[in-house]
Amino acid sequence: MPSRPEPSTWQRPGLRAALLYAVAASLLGTVVSAVSRLELTRRAVPDAALPEGPVIVVANHTSFADGILLALVGRRLGRSLRLMATGGVFRSGLVGPLARRLGFIPVLRGTGSAAGSLDAAATALAAGEAVGLFPEGRITRDPQHWPERAKTGAVRLALRTGAPVVPVALVGAQQVVGRTGIVSRLLRNTVLRPRVTVAVGEPIDVRRLAGVRGDQPVDDATVRRVADEVMAVLVAQVAELRQEPAPHPTGVPEEALSA
Repeated sequence: MPSRPEPSTWQRPGLRAALLYAVAASLLGTVVSAVSRLELTRRAVPDAALPEGPVIVVANHTSFADGILLALVGRRLGRSLRLMATGGVFRSGLVGPLARRLGFIPVLRGTGSAAGSLDAAATALAAGEAVGLFPEGRITRDPQHWPERAKTGAVRLALRTGAPVVPVALVGAQQVVGRTGIVSRLLRNTVLRPRVTVAVGEPIDVRRLAGVRGDQPVDDATVRRVADEVMAVLVAQVAELRQEPAPHPTGVPEEALSA
């Protein structure tokens, strides 16, 4: 049985892939418009698009539709995001080849290749790309769809590369595609399109938050602190869109989910 390619083999997509990304985004944008209303607020967004050069875009995760929605938001802001997605996406016979062609990065959880996902993302950032990821690492298990406490991968990647982190809040995506009844929900949405609101924050200098310069090493406690601070910005954006206070300002901790 042939071995699966390591994530560290990431290569920058060429012109054909760029055209394919544009076509796919256009088609998916049409589909998304048919089953939802994607509304991007610019209250917290500069008039310009996302920063040029390497940038890490992070978002909360409530739905299987989030990857598509985040990619469409990136396109509206002038960048084609190289999304970090679970290995299951790449094993799909239909979606997998397309995801690889578009420069998406597989995250192989619980394997010896998991660390290679950050290597691949760092390679993409070194090439000046915009990388998109969900710092929770999974769809939130919170019954009220509040973001969970972040894993530290996004912050470690930002510290390693110096790329700024841009937080993107998505509210209402779970109404587009839920964890169950996907087909029936999509059919209903063609008639009663749910509203998905999006807020994009200012770029965050993670190295400044950590108080480090260059390649200075950062201890795990500092990484954890900064991950919570970055997540607090994202949670605050979600709370503002929902117009209600977040029960856990830095994300729902694991013990609260199992309570």
